[in-house]
Amino acid sequence: MDPVTDQPPQVVKSDAEWREQLSPAEYQVLRKAGTERPFTGEYTDTKTSGVYSCRACGAELFRSDTKFESHCGWPSFFTPLAGEAVIERVDTSLGMKRVEVVCATCHSHLGHVFEGEGYATPTDLRYCINSISLRLEPDA
Repeated sequence: MDPVTDQPPQVVKSDAEWREQLSPAEYQVLRKAGTERPFTGEYTDTKTSGVYSCRACGAELFRSDTKFESHCGWPSFFTPLAGEAVIERVDTSLGMKRVEVVCATCHSHLGHVFEGEGYATPTDLRYCINSISLRLEPDA
């Protein structure tokens, strides 16, 4: 179980199943908490209206109307689709304290959330999410 939420993921697969389903790059980010290089992701500058879902399990995570230009090199959102769509947990992996964002449904790594950076958003939060962790479903 996830020690932060004490809730097991709703989608559970073996490591071999994840490796079979995901490309090596997707696996590295989603299952091993990697990070794609800045300014290389397919959704960094996308303005298409729609819903961003978890690439690993398909759970809806963010709406395009909460996406904003942060110029940080990754897609940025000021809030998830619903409070229960993501789990936030402390990450000290790089010798600093950050808050990791994972999909609440499958516990795949999405990115990190930062606050108090001075962006003019309703929440003063920046969900900095790897494009490779997402799949955009455009509005009809």
